[in-house]
Amino acid sequence: MSDNKTVRLKAMDLLARREHSRSELKNKLLFRFSENESEIDVALADLSAEGLQCDARFCESYIRVRAERGYGPQRLQQELRQRGVDEALISDALGCCDIDWWQQAEAQLIKKFGEGKPSDYKARAKRMRFLQYKGYSQDQINVTLATLCGD
Repeated sequence: MSDNKTVRLKAMDLLARREHSRSELKNKLLFRFSENESEIDVALADLSAEGLQCDARFCESYIRVRAERGYGPQRLQQELRQRGVDEALISDALGCCDIDWWQQAEAQLIKKFGEGKPSDYKARAKRMRFLQYKGYSQDQINVTLATLCGD
């Protein structure tokens, strides 16, 4: 089998398991076929032209899956950047998704700490750090804490 066909089949195999960004797919293929970079580029261009690999679709899928796990928009934006997705695609996908980030932040806080108010500043700071780790903005954190704590 020709190298081009082998590269294409491996790329399709990876895409059959889950969506990949173009950059992510290229890195995985380079790891396996390091001497065939030009053939990898051709295969990726063909897959994109055929609609089998699409960064916009990957971005939407990734946001949906990670948001279901409770991650906020800032963390998702950073993770997508690390996966080589264009900043404009990330902004569009985050803008188009119908996720209520404030409600999600509140749900994550209740899931982790329950509905009780923090007993002191230390407990409140712990809740803030948790939401920051999850990737919520400072505005989302402040509104969520004000809603749950009655500040």
